[in-house]
Amino acid sequence: MGAFFRRLRRSLGGEAFPYMWVPEWHKRGHGLHAHFAVGRYIKVEEIREAWGRGHVHIKALGHLPVGSGTFAEARAGSLYLAKYVGKDFDHERLPGLHRYDLARGFEPAAVQLVGTRVEDVLAQASESMGWMPAFVWHSDTERGWHGPPAVWASWN
Repeated sequence: MGAFFRRLRRSLGGEAFPYMWVPEWHKRGHGLHAHFAVGRYIKVEEIREAWGRGHVHIKALGHLPVGSGTFAEARAGSLYLAKYVGKDFDHERLPGLHRYDLARGFEPAAVQLVGTRVEDVLAQASESMGWMPAFVWHSDTERGWHGPPAVWASWN
């Protein structure tokens, strides 16, 4: 995938652009394919040429209203890719493989939230996101959990 994105960047004049990609096993288990989102319009012909390995399928994400802006577009791309990041992945097939990768220089900034209770931190995160999480998981409700206390939340 790194070679593909380097070829694509060269075909677009060499300027870096944001992207994220996620691998997924084919349903019949005969190999991998990749899902990716980019932060700009790219002609399908340029993607096919840079890929050079077979099938390429392109689709616009979401039914965003005209003028939605880059935040709404990024959110639509993130939601699309998140379903593949969250899928089960056979770790024995590709040990150590990251579940996603980003363009160098476009990694999101880390945000540290501090609170004395989980609810305090979730409230801060919700304020930052603009609404409450759609799903929250707590390790203390998980039978057989032997790790350190953990909370995971996702926003739609």
